[in-house]
Amino acid sequence: MLARVRNDPIAAATFDEAQDVLGRDLATLDTAAALAGTQATQTALLIAGIAGARQLEHQGIIADYVAGHSVGAFAAAAHAQVFSFADALRLVELRGCAMAQAFPHGYGMAVIAGEPESSVQTWIDVAAARGATLYISNRNAPDQLAVSGADADLAWLIGQARAHGARTATRLAVAVPSHSPLMCGVAAQLRDALRSIKLDNPRMPYVANHSARVLSDARAIADDLAEGVARHVLWHEATTALFERGVRTFVEMPPGDTLTRLAQAAFSEARAVALETAGLEGVLSITQHPDALAIRQNITTAPCE
Repeated sequence: MLARVRNDPIAAATFDEAQDVLGRDLATLDTAAALAGTQATQTALLIAGIAGARQLEHQGIIADYVAGHSVGAFAAAAHAQVFSFADALRLVELRGCAMAQAFPHGYGMAVIAGEPESSVQTWIDVAAARGATLYISNRNAPDQLAVSGADADLAWLIGQARAHGARTATRLAVAVPSHSPLMCGVAAQLRDALRSIKLDNPRMPYVANHSARVLSDARAIADDLAEGVARHVLWHEATTALFERGVRTFVEMPPGDTLTRLAQAAFSEARAVALETAGLEGVLSITQHPDALAIRQNITTAPCE
């Protein structure tokens, strides 16, 4: 995840800064074995997101808004200077460690696409009546949902979705039941940690994960970051809020281009580009216009939540 952008001078400086804060070589994060766990993946996603956003700012591309999917929200807040990159690293390390310790095994996430949310919720309600543990955790698009829960219950739900003709119904490579009430204890730890650091109002508005509201108050952003781990991500609503405010260019930070494809499908009048796939020159070529620009921090292509 990190090696793909490490050679850029701006990215390299970001990596050096992260190594100093974390006290270890980032190569230990960037292996297949490490990225199979939530802690390394969340930290790597934060670093990759900040490195990409700094690359764009170095070229004069300044976001009018920021938004982050799941742990990407910490990168969005750090880029908006709500808190320092160093504090973001410590917060995300805490988040990943606490989530892994809360549910070291037996839980995870699945994605279901091509079925209405009402159907998925009905299946979940049926399963819950017999004691299953399942929660809708992400609304990524009108017809794409992520669900968190216990392994056996997720397997049953995937079977239901496939039997009803879902376009996609599969497990995600995620080690924990993210964005569900199972994570309330982690949310409490994050609230305590956020109270102990310096917070500033963002230099550009931030779009919340669990409410899809556009926020300009540091404390409200801190609440979103803490509560978000235990509440569902309204990603489609968040990007819709940006579109309704005039955003017509979305730039996705590394890794991957999943959020770019979601934006392209949702907003035919907008342009969406992923830094990893288009490269810096590709992003520069489409952002030299007067439309509002939103830099988006990516999470959904990662082997984690």
